[in-house]
Order: sequence, then C-alpha cells, then structure tokens
Amino acid sequence: MAKRDYYDVLGVEKGAEAAAIKKAYRKLAMKYHPDRNSDDPKADEKFKEASEAYEILSDADKRAAYDRMGHAAFEGGAGGGGGFGGGGFGGFEDIGDIFGNMFGGGGQRRGGGQRQRKGSDLRYVIELTLEEAIKGDKKTISFTAPATCKTCDGKGAKDPKDVKTCSQCGGAGQVRMSQGFFSVQQTCPVCHGSGKEIKNPCGTCHGTGTEQRKRSLEVSIPAGVDNGNRIRISGEGEPGGPGGINGDLFVEVVVKPHDIFERDGADLYMDVPISFPDAALGTKIEIPTLDGRVNLSIPEGTQSGKMFRLTGKGVTPIRSSMRGDLYCRVKVETPVKLSGKQKQLIEELRASMSGDSKNSPGTDSFFQKVAKFFEGS
Repeated sequence: MAKRDYYDVLGVEKGAEAAAIKKAYRKLAMKYHPDRNSDDPKADEKFKEASEAYEILSDADKRAAYDRMGHAAFEGGAGGGGGFGGGGFGGFEDIGDIFGNMFGGGGQRRGGGQRQRKGSDLRYVIELTLEEAIKGDKKTISFTAPATCKTCDGKGAKDPKDVKTCSQCGGAGQVRMSQGFFSVQQTCPVCHGSGKEIKNPCGTCHGTGTEQRKRSLEVSIPAGVDNGNRIRISGEGEPGGPGGINGDLFVEVVVKPHDIFERDGADLYMDVPISFPDAALGTKIEIPTLDGRVNLSIPEGTQSGKMFRLTGKGVTPIRSSMRGDLYCRVKVETPVKLSGKQKQLIEELRASMSGDSKNSPGTDSFFQKVAKFFEGS
C-alpha cells in the first residue's frame, strides 16, 4: 500500500513553517494517541503515520531530501537521510518533549537528573469593600487545604528507612514506554514521579506526605487593587510530596458594589440627584469624595445627565502613581406627590413658558428635526 504524502498526513502546506508542522502533529497525536483510543485499532495506525510524517518534516535535512525525492529518499538508504531503516530518527528529542507536555512527562531533565516536583497552586477568593481595595489593608484568611503531614514530616513514612529508591525507574521518576517504532518518556506508574517507594506508609497520610489541614494566613492587600487582581503568596500552595516544593497561593480580589461610587480603572463615578428648581436656578451641594466632603457648584440651567469632573479625586491603581478623577453625573428629579398649591404653581410656570423656545432649546430643536423627518419620508 502506497504511503500518503507527509504534508497531507499532517494537513499542512508544503511551504509550512516548523511551528505549524509541530502544531499540526501535536493536534493529531492528541487525537489518535493509543492511550486515548484503546477501543479503536485504527487510531494506532494513524498515530504512527502522523509520527512518521513529523519525524521527517521536523528535520531540515530529511525534509529537504523528502521534498526532492519523496518517500524514495528513505527507502534502501537513498539520499543519505538516515531514515527509519537507518535508525537516524533525528526528531526524537522533539517528539519526546511534545509527549512530556501532553501526558505529564518532563519530570526528568536532559542529562538524566530528576526535576524537583512542585505542588499544585491554590486559589482563594477574597471580598473587599471599595475603601479596602483603594487604600489597602491586612486581612486574615482561613481555608482547608493539603499541607505537609505532621506525623511523618512529609516523608510518607514514619521511619526514613522505609523509603527506598523506586525499583521501576531507579529514582528518575520517569520511564520510557515503547509505542510501535519509537518510545516516549512517561511518569513512572509505580512511584508516580516521586522516584521513591514506601514500604510502610505513614498511617496519617498513607504515604502521600500530605494531610488536609485548616490554615490561617494574614494577607497584605496592596493599595489600588481592583476586581480580578491576584495576589501571589509563594510557597503557600499544596506540598510537592516527598522531596518536592510547595506550590503557590493566589488570592483573587472581588470588590463589593458600593452604595455611592462606581469604579472604572483609575476613575470613580457617582450619580448626584438634584431637584428641578436647583437645576433651573443653580445651587451648591455637598458631595462625598475619598478625601472628605467637597462643594460642587451646579450652574443654572443644568440638564439631567450633565457630567462634572473633579480632577485627582479618583483612585491610584496598583503599580501606578497617577491618580484618576471623580465624575459626578447629575440626575434632575421630577417632583412627585405634589400638593394642590404646588401643582398650581407649576401650571402657572408652564403657561408662562409656553411658546418661548429660549426656555427649552432642546425641546424646540427636537421637534424641528421631527418635522424635517416626516417631510422627507
């Protein structure tokens, strides 16, 4: 049976760059890997086909030979490409790296040394008031999470003599598994990457080196944090098991809604309700800011929705020295629950304004536009 074109196998153009070829192979390998398709015998063949294509196209010399001569370049030693028959397999390290990333490998450094295992990171959501987020604060948080076992001090066994080097991987934490015509490196199934075997596991942690424990930490909240900001506390995550290092704790900030202010980055916004007479005649009103109370001048004839800007009365964001502004949005309130006399006064006002466009320039302009709209339709 004739072999398919390697470029067609990976689904890439003949002039594809190395990164595109690697990405295409990774996608196919994830899809057809035998570990994920135990019930599909065809998946193994497709996996081998994709791996063979990648082995050739990921090597510059082999790819050049293939582009010149096709599959004949690797039959009977033709082209000197060092193909499968010659045992060259120049892309092996790259393929090993790909499978290390996909299936949990990579615990062993190049050169055979074991990589120190790091525990998982933890996430904690903390709620803050707007004032706490803007000014900064110290908060004590409590949570239950895996911690180093106190009974065995994280060793997995009470007696250190019961901890032996793994007989399967020799302490490397990784083993090589054959897949058809090549092999890949995987986490050792016996020691699960720790490189150790425990004969008599600790009764508290059952050999894991960790136990669930309630913990309390004081967290310093830097001034200017906002929704979604994360505070990293190194080494306060889950333990990495025997011989490993702790992960990190990420405290995610959620700011509660405020009764007055609404924050947008460095700026603050607030709605300021004023009465119809104050909007018409003008006034001064007292409003709150983060620095205390200030007077805001409302000029006569102010319309609802008018925005007033108070420079430098906003927030100084984290990692910035520039303070934002405070924007006051005026909302003119329509009077409600009027007395008979109040209604009479408003009726008199309406009558006195009737036909005088200078009192309501927006209304007059609007109806002029409406008239033009209907005339043109």
